[in-house]
Amino acid sequence: MHQLMSRMSPGATTMIRIDHTHALATFHRYHIDTSPARKQAIAETLAAALEIHARLEEEIFYPAMRSVDPDLVDKSIPEHNDMRRLIAQLRQTRPEDAAFDTTLMELMRSVIRHVADEETQLLPDAERVLGERRLSELGAEMTRRRFELVGPRTGEIAVNTVRTFPAATLALTGAFVLGAFLAGRAMSRPSPGTMRATTKALRRAVRPGRLMAAPQSWAYRLRHALAG
Repeated sequence: MHQLMSRMSPGATTMIRIDHTHALATFHRYHIDTSPARKQAIAETLAAALEIHARLEEEIFYPAMRSVDPDLVDKSIPEHNDMRRLIAQLRQTRPEDAAFDTTLMELMRSVIRHVADEETQLLPDAERVLGERRLSELGAEMTRRRFELVGPRTGEIAVNTVRTFPAATLALTGAFVLGAFLAGRAMSRPSPGTMRATTKALRRAVRPGRLMAAPQSWAYRLRHALAG
């Protein structure tokens, strides 16, 4: 099982970029005139994605990068905590309230800054210093941990994601949605066939033109646009 996971999981930096793209795609579904029920679903989809993503980085990726980029790692953890604060604030606010929109926009701005920093600094450094083999090992470890984190929340994540994304675009969220469904199955029946299906779904998501993150040039432009 360990060998299968190591062979088929995306590398750590690829997985992080997939998560970034999923979060940004979810943000783009949110509009001020969206119905309160859908606003709630979008916010919960986003919250689950960010919470799981942050745990994976803090538990696995950041420790591996601490000796490479200690200042950036130390900066990233408080940013995660601020994100959690805003998520908690969202969950205490009714989606009909103007404060819900304001808080979600603040969360969006915070996450975009964080994504830009990682994609222009931390991830390129990881690829340069750690190398493909170590990133593959970290990716496998992150995939196993994702199964554990997603498993108990499979139903919640699936329902909110379906409410967030129209059927015509639902396939574009394959990495997260399929991962959620199959991870839940993997936790209850960890057969080789189920694990293989899950990891193949993750690999399909990183093909060119699908859920890959924006080009590095985009991240640089975004980072400079948000500076100040």
